[in-house]
Amino acid sequence: MEAVSKFKHVMPAQIRFSDVDQFGHVNNSVYFSLYDLAKTTYVNDVLGNANWGEMAIVVANISANFFTPVFFSDKVEIETSVVQLGNKSFTLLQRAVSAETREVKCECRTVMVLYDLILKEPMQIPDEYKHAICDFEEKSLEELAKK
Repeated sequence: MEAVSKFKHVMPAQIRFSDVDQFGHVNNSVYFSLYDLAKTTYVNDVLGNANWGEMAIVVANISANFFTPVFFSDKVEIETSVVQLGNKSFTLLQRAVSAETREVKCECRTVMVLYDLILKEPMQIPDEYKHAICDFEEKSLEELAKK
């Protein structure tokens, strides 16, 4: 499990009856829906309004580690943080965490790429977005630079 100082973006997650599988816990595929909703919330909260008719943010890679199950009655929060920031991509670290015990239930890393919908190719992350992310995360560009 990767250590992150403190997640600044936290979203409460609502577990639905249909999220629970035959084993009585939240199905692994459901986490990706929760992470997706938290990604959308993060982008809206941190980057504000963008011209989504001309650009998009797409998933280039995603992976998750499942540590302990979440059950229907559990209260869970999704924590989201940008842990790497490149020229055309950024990496999000997200965690599903028990709201009561702070136990990490699952951890997910996603590489996101800005995509120009008109040119149909990856595009540079605008400086204003880089600065907004750095300000929100309280980290410098150098700290978030790709390694």
